[in-house]
Amino acid sequence: MTRKRKRYGTEFKAKVALEAIREQHTVAEIARRYKVHVNMVYKWKRQLVDNLSRVFDEDSGSGEGASEREGELLKKIEELTGERDFLSQGVGPYR
Repeated sequence: MTRKRKRYGTEFKAKVALEAIREQHTVAEIARRYKVHVNMVYKWKRQLVDNLSRVFDEDSGSGEGASEREGELLKKIEELTGERDFLSQGVGPYR
């Protein structure tokens, strides 16, 4: 019988890695507490440290989806501006 591989979420990984970085407990204690292998704790800690500089990267924004979202917002602004201009011209004797 084969065992299904356990998948851990990003929040869980971050929590474990942060605790490992704090060094208030040994990696073995952290692994035992969260029921993961010691190598996983070391791996997640290394990934966190390696990618920490991306948090302060100005060019990255909030990811690749940011430019897509920005385009959608600009399109909506143009649409609403056009509607506002049309309605501000006034129609018929109600002006």
